[in-house]
Amino acid sequence: MPLALFDLDRTVLAVNSARLWVDFEMKGGYLTRWQAVRAAAWIGTYHIGFTRLESLLEEAIATLAGSREEEVRARTEAFYAERIAHTYRPGAFEALKLHREAGDTVALLTSSSNYLCAPVLRDLSLEHALCNRFEVAEGVFTGKPAGPICYAAGKVAHAIAFAERHGHTLAEATFYTDSMSDLPMLEAVGRPVAVNPDPRLRRLAKKRGWPVVDWGVSSPADSGTSPAP
Repeated sequence: MPLALFDLDRTVLAVNSARLWVDFEMKGGYLTRWQAVRAAAWIGTYHIGFTRLESLLEEAIATLAGSREEEVRARTEAFYAERIAHTYRPGAFEALKLHREAGDTVALLTSSSNYLCAPVLRDLSLEHALCNRFEVAEGVFTGKPAGPICYAAGKVAHAIAFAERHGHTLAEATFYTDSMSDLPMLEAVGRPVAVNPDPRLRRLAKKRGWPVVDWGVSSPADSGTSPAP
């Protein structure tokens, strides 16, 4: 399989970074309590499969209008160091190692932003992230996405374009995810893999004979350290 695509939240990471970001931004005074409660409710219903995330992502991007890109980049780096860097699943390191040794093209495929993906790419020594990006004009966010939303069927569009640029097809690809929301991608690739899946995906994976794997969680002793796969 020459192409390996990895979801981020609850797959490579053991946590939902969006939920942690909402808490981080509220405590920093960048979200009101009402905005945080509303976002948390959307994220919760999305996780159990009852919400289309596109609306939440577009709304979240709109709230950035007028903010300076470098300020958000700096806050995201601080968020990553404090809340994310110690949450990688150990099994993700092994999977990345195996794909690298096989000479595969490896990329993140996530609904997270390019600002969060940047330190992840750095710490995992990866080059590619297919993710959500925001429109910027003269260093300031316009409140609009830059390109199609990378979620559900949107992930498939991003993946097809990436595969074509690198001389692959999705029929040759492996995709790792925890979430039933990624069903369009799972059905688009030649090798779908359910990683610590949510209950709905676990049932479907077993029904369809897809591999179901447990990549574990970081131990408390790993807290505060950066990964070195």
